[in-house]
Amino acid sequence: MKSNYRIGIGYDIHRMEENRDLIIGGVKIPYEKGLMGHSDADVLIHAIIDAMLGALSMFDIGTLFPDNAQEFKDISSLILLEKVYEKVLQQGYKINNIDSNIIAQAPKMMPYIPQMKIILSKTLKINEDLISIKAKTNEGVDAVGNLLAIEANAVVLLIKIRDK
Repeated sequence: MKSNYRIGIGYDIHRMEENRDLIIGGVKIPYEKGLMGHSDADVLIHAIIDAMLGALSMFDIGTLFPDNAQEFKDISSLILLEKVYEKVLQQGYKINNIDSNIIAQAPKMMPYIPQMKIILSKTLKINEDLISIKAKTNEGVDAVGNLLAIEANAVVLLIKIRDK
């Protein structure tokens, strides 16, 4: 018998790279560098995807969307998010809420968070008040603090809406 509630934790990190767009939470953020990755490297969405997959006791994002598959080259992570949310619904669950952190020394994320919440709520067809996005720095410590990477983590709580 499946539980009425399922929780998952997601994490992702991408290195900064020149000549790439910086896309986080589906928002293109003006900055001199972007994130390196096979897809658009949206670190926040990747963490949310991994949290949803974890809640379903499935594999991680790299297993589902391998970085050597040409079909996912430069794909919008919003498309991947939609595909994973379809799996959530197919298993008889919906999102109860999402809590997440973006960890970046620069650029500042706070001005973009309201737009991220709008985009994520439309993509997932849930209310914005079910999505929490917080912005943190690493106080000059490690790869993130030295402007070499941006990371994100997320927790997703799923609630059963029907038996599969």
